[in-house]
Amino acid sequence: MKRKYTLLFIFIGVAYMACEDDLDDAGNTPNILSNFANGYMGEASPGEKYVEYEENPFVEVRDQHVSTFSIDADGASYSNVRRFLKNGIHPPKGAIRTEELINYFQYDYKETSSVHPVSLNGEVSQCPWNSLHRLIRIGIRGKEITRAALPPSNFVLLIDISGSMGSENKLELLKNSFSLFIDEMRAEDKIAIVTYAGNSGVALKATSGDQKNTIKAAIQALGSGGSTAGAEGIITAYEIARENFITGGNNRVILGTDGDFNVGPSSLEELIELIESKRDQGIFLTVLGVGEGNLNDAGMEQLANNGNGNYEYIDNIDQARKVFIHEFSKFYTVAKDVKVQVAFNATLVKAYRLIGYENRLLETDDFENDKKDAGEIGAGQQITALYEIKPASSPALRSVPTFTIDFRYKLPDEDHSIPLTLKIFDQGKLFDQASENMRFAGSVAAYGMLLWDSDYKGNANYEAIRSWAMESMNYNPHQYKNEFLELIEIAKSLQ
Repeated sequence: MKRKYTLLFIFIGVAYMACEDDLDDAGNTPNILSNFANGYMGEASPGEKYVEYEENPFVEVRDQHVSTFSIDADGASYSNVRRFLKNGIHPPKGAIRTEELINYFQYDYKETSSVHPVSLNGEVSQCPWNSLHRLIRIGIRGKEITRAALPPSNFVLLIDISGSMGSENKLELLKNSFSLFIDEMRAEDKIAIVTYAGNSGVALKATSGDQKNTIKAAIQALGSGGSTAGAEGIITAYEIARENFITGGNNRVILGTDGDFNVGPSSLEELIELIESKRDQGIFLTVLGVGEGNLNDAGMEQLANNGNGNYEYIDNIDQARKVFIHEFSKFYTVAKDVKVQVAFNATLVKAYRLIGYENRLLETDDFENDKKDAGEIGAGQQITALYEIKPASSPALRSVPTFTIDFRYKLPDEDHSIPLTLKIFDQGKLFDQASENMRFAGSVAAYGMLLWDSDYKGNANYEAIRSWAMESMNYNPHQYKNEFLELIEIAKSLQ
């Protein structure tokens, strides 16, 4: 699985470099790259770059009883898919990462009274799209931190002001979005602004968060033009973050871009190597993607994955409000390098399939390897993972655990991981007897599989998904689940 992904991605990179000198009149790459990556993608988004992963297959427990993956805190796929659907276009497969669709939403996971900064929960029910199978949900929640108790922050805004950022849904949207973010700052927080086009520059030295008008004026004064020296901007941003580093505080670079790097080190391999060299400095990374037509989703997602960070796509000001206000605490990491290892009971489980997380799979030995990078969890953040399983008949169904969750994480400023374990029993529940968390997450998973046209979608259809979702919306912070119903109808019309 992992080897196939690597070869596919390298080939895409080669295809892109081969046609880099042959741009169309709009500055976009020819359709050959997009067509290779996604089949119909050339029609949907000629200059956008995605990686299409192979779906996780069923794995026989007798062959491999342990499944290991890194958690994914990104939310970009959902808002990017929404952008395609609202433009009347079926999203390309490479844009659909089912785990990100699921994790776009908040679930009613209770915080446990534990010394750990994370808590675990899980359950088993009937699988809604295949009644002969079972569905497993694993829930993770980062501890809440009140606004008053948040540590002082050292933020560096790294803003792409190159020529490709000139449209309203790029630089202007970022400027308005960052203004929302500035409103959340306190006197003990610091904000610096680094920009890059043909080269990088410091638009604002580290400034106290109570100087909101000064910071906003520096942001609003930004204009676009020139080429895109993204690597130079990254280097400068991390230098500024190091100069203003707060020991015991929250140190983070926030990169806003369409990902169209084209000056200096610009291949994905070079950029990943650069960002990997920075991640051990105690500085976290948030990548914000904007725009369309030349969106480099593949590059930005991998930068975040490899840089102790997360990736969000901002398609409108409401999404900016979600990222910068409603989920503000996600900018404060409570656990890093978070890994999950699930051990299945062979007497109860014949085969299993992890839904999504195709680019987050780890080798079994990676679980206890503290040098292996993994995902991060922010304060109050919830992460969900689903497995579809083929059960093995056993009279001991409810008396022994169906699976055991082993979990490892590091504290934000530590290098050694801490283990957690939770055993989950199958109580024989039907899907409509499962928790609302399970039913809504299952609905979103089925939605992702239909968009993907998954080989494993079973008898799922949009009418059933809408019904499952509507019956599991009592917990609905900021009413985000309401929009999901609308997107189901749009996807159905484009089927």
